[in-house]
Amino acid sequence: MRSPARILVADDTPANVRMLETRLRHEGYDVVVARDGEEALATAHATHPDLILLDIMMPKLDGIEVCRRLKSDRDFPFTPIIMVTAMSDTKDLVAGFEAGGDDYLTKPVDHQALVARVRSMLRIKTLHDIVQAQTRELARWNATLEERVTSQLAELERVGRLKRFFSPQVAELIVRGGADD
Repeated sequence: MRSPARILVADDTPANVRMLETRLRHEGYDVVVARDGEEALATAHATHPDLILLDIMMPKLDGIEVCRRLKSDRDFPFTPIIMVTAMSDTKDLVAGFEAGGDDYLTKPVDHQALVARVRSMLRIKTLHDIVQAQTRELARWNATLEERVTSQLAELERVGRLKRFFSPQVAELIVRGGADD
């Protein structure tokens, strides 16, 4: 994850965007903005944010559909999405989580809750990124180990063929590197 973390704020209400952007910039984050669902998708692809704050009710594409598309996109293996909603209807919250949302905030957004949830999601992203890097490193080590095992097996097969071809005493001398006498 880059430093400072880049956060995409997607909301069609200018006052909400200003408040979120101001608060997040004050906390030291790099903030990019989208004002509708289509712009949110385009901006996410262009900027690859570390976290997305996504309003559920937006024109063109709603936040739930944007979330669903981003979570199914291989370019975003784990980008936390915090759904932001004025609705407290459980149905909308469940739909957001089922679409892949990782957390939610209700409007009006409490500044302390915003900062705490953003930090929490970024901590989780950092840990996820570390696990992914370690998984890639482990795969490289595994490939190296497999190459070495294959090489050692080939050497053992060669020695086995030598032992069958020569008498056991001569083969043993060859394997040891020769005899001094």
